[in-house]
Amino acid sequence: VSPNVFKYLQTLDVKNLAKCDPKDIRPILPCLVRMSLISPVDSTKTCSESRKEILTILSGIEMVNSIVALLSIDFHALEIEVKREQQLRQKGGTTQSDGLLVQSIQNGLAMEFERSDPTRRLRLVLSEILYISSQIQEEQQQQRNVLDTFVKHSDLFENVVYIPEICDVLNIALSELPALLSPTDIVETLLHMKHGPDIICWIVANSPDCFWEVSKSLVGNSDKLEDETNGGKIRIQTLTKLCQMYPAMALAVRSKCVELCRMPALTIVLSLEHGSRTQDGSVCDIVAFTSGLLLGNDQQVRNWFSSYIRGRQKRSRDGTSSLQSLRDELLNYLNNIVTCSTDNKLPETYVVQASSLLRLYCALRGIAGIKLQEEEISLLVKLITSHPPTTTAGVRFVSLGLCMLIACPSLIGNHEAACIQWVQWLASEEAYLESESGMTASFGEMLLLMAIHFHSNQLSAICDLVCSTLGMKVPIRHNNMTRMKHVFTHDIFTEQIVTSHAVKVPVTVNLNANIPGFLPVHCIHQLLKSRAFTKYKVPIKDWIYRQLCVSVPPLHPVLPALVEVYVNSILMPAGKSPQENTNQPISEDEIRAVFSNLLTYSGKKVKGDKNSLTSQLLMLYYLLHYEDVRLSSAANRNKVKSYSQEFLSELPIKYLLQQVQKEQTSYSGIFSSLLRLLATHFPHLCLVDDWMERQSHSIGMLYAGSLHKENFTLTQENIAQGLSMMTTCPSHTGNLLGNMLNMPPAQLWQHASVIIKHFRQTFDPAVPRYIQELYKQVWLRLNSVLPRCLWVMTINALLPDFSVLPTPALTQENVVLDPLQVLRCDPRVFR
Repeated sequence: VSPNVFKYLQTLDVKNLAKCDPKDIRPILPCLVRMSLISPVDSTKTCSESRKEILTILSGIEMVNSIVALLSIDFHALEIEVKREQQLRQKGGTTQSDGLLVQSIQNGLAMEFERSDPTRRLRLVLSEILYISSQIQEEQQQQRNVLDTFVKHSDLFENVVYIPEICDVLNIALSELPALLSPTDIVETLLHMKHGPDIICWIVANSPDCFWEVSKSLVGNSDKLEDETNGGKIRIQTLTKLCQMYPAMALAVRSKCVELCRMPALTIVLSLEHGSRTQDGSVCDIVAFTSGLLLGNDQQVRNWFSSYIRGRQKRSRDGTSSLQSLRDELLNYLNNIVTCSTDNKLPETYVVQASSLLRLYCALRGIAGIKLQEEEISLLVKLITSHPPTTTAGVRFVSLGLCMLIACPSLIGNHEAACIQWVQWLASEEAYLESESGMTASFGEMLLLMAIHFHSNQLSAICDLVCSTLGMKVPIRHNNMTRMKHVFTHDIFTEQIVTSHAVKVPVTVNLNANIPGFLPVHCIHQLLKSRAFTKYKVPIKDWIYRQLCVSVPPLHPVLPALVEVYVNSILMPAGKSPQENTNQPISEDEIRAVFSNLLTYSGKKVKGDKNSLTSQLLMLYYLLHYEDVRLSSAANRNKVKSYSQEFLSELPIKYLLQQVQKEQTSYSGIFSSLLRLLATHFPHLCLVDDWMERQSHSIGMLYAGSLHKENFTLTQENIAQGLSMMTTCPSHTGNLLGNMLNMPPAQLWQHASVIIKHFRQTFDPAVPRYIQELYKQVWLRLNSVLPRCLWVMTINALLPDFSVLPTPALTQENVVLDPLQVLRCDPRVFR
């Protein structure tokens, strides 16, 4: 059936239908005859003109008379007889001669059909259809193997000369007996006839509105892995012809196959047919479609299609199969890309297409288990070992190429020299190692990380790295990586070269969890785990310090692990290696530099506050983890550097943790570990009352107002002046303290020494109670920043002042060694 004729009939385009050749119009004559004879519901002028056009078309065709005669039958009486015939056939065990519609056949169905009048012809066709349908149902009920006898013998349907007239009879019967004869049931029966696909197309052409219903039925009634033999081949042929007749629905039928996980061969055939019709982007469609099946999120679809490929490959190597057609099309596309590469340089316009093709072949090999042919292997190696431009897409292409060589070791076989030469070229190509493409995570880091894993024999990590880059889970045997491991560890990256190169790789600026890919930090982390820096005496402290300082939220998940392995490499030497070979701890001055901007305030919001918070948290985690490991390893406790209590008391540990608590989404990977270490080593900072969030200070709110001027800033002088007036002018002091309560604790801390200096003055009986309460709240806010420094400062301010013999100022160490020093304070503080 011509696609144009079907389209014109579907859209009732009678004018274009009149221009068609009579031979093309022949299949839809039953529909046109019924349209011309049956009185229409629409009585408009347009409808009348269309009927005249149809009559003009039919006027010169001789076959119209026999179709008109078919419409003259008494269909009411025929309907009763057909119903009885159906009931008889449902009983089973009947023969062809048992029918009620046709009796006393003398010369066989074919001769009887030729000599009969229209009524008897209709009876003959329906009788044969119902008989064969009953045979099929009986075999299905008995679960007999019908594969070898799928096509049923029928004298009437095997003669091609009678097919047009049989189609006319069936179309009229389906139109006039809709209650008894369903197009979907008739179509299923016709599949078992010799010329079934052609008859089905003629039936659907006369009823365009049933196209989708018939197509869904044909797909839904098929087997899950419909093979291209016997019945499956006929069903595929039928749906292919239907889609050729109505090309616009081809992709919809293909989608229905995928949705129901039926007829995988048909999806390939329709994709190739669609590509040949569209010409533009035909191969891109088949690549995208097949990749979607194998690499999509639907596990059921992936298993269905990969099972088909495996089964088809085992059963037959027929060159005419749809799978082979798919391979030929992909091979042709692959050859075109390779041919376009001059001097082994891949043009930029083909890089993305080549990457998609590599992923598809990798999925076909790794997921569907297809065995690559020699011609495919040769062209794939040529494509992989080509040199793409230094762009983001080019870096992605070489990453996929390298991972494909590892995932598909059969590619290396006879092309080992070319593959090794290409990998060596990658290792020496600065464009990739130095990330000139503009990518944050370049191919150089991935290559370096592979070398590190190969050196430490972490082959499962290599597999994870390959699968992550390819974007698919493919099985990789460890023994298949032996040759590639030797290439990496002996020919390209010796362990000493890896360590010396890794420390020269620039740190990742603004490192955070949103940066994808393989970064220098991954390489350093693996080398620290394998103790390579210690082994070759390569200093790594400066690199780690710089990386921690330029990290931003959200926290990258590998950074806490990096800190842990770095601390272990310092405090827990591998084997019997001397202590001087271990990495060096970060100095106190370097740590102070990280925290220097936390407790200083210039009057403006610092843009990098949140960014510096990340580096401060990482440095705090380093300190706490360092002390934890140092104290737990008794053997090395006295041999390694320890951070003094005075130094640790200068760090705003409590304040930092309170900030992290407010942004747990950005620091979820480190928050629980910090809490654990804090509870272990600084339990006095984990008091419940301190961690409860304080509500707005009601007293402070009442007295914080008169000093709220736009240009007002707290200074040492006005604080000292305001606090000295707590007995003479308490309202002024109350306003000052209220403003302090509205300041962030970190900004308030720079005035801590002046505030604490006036502590003893609050004990004066003339000071109002609300001033004492406000002062206590200010002290508690300072206590959330550097509590231990504040405690020592407060104790020194409350010690008795002997004018004859001045009391030496206490230090943090004095208080830790002798806590009873607190009892020397002014006794009024205990009231």
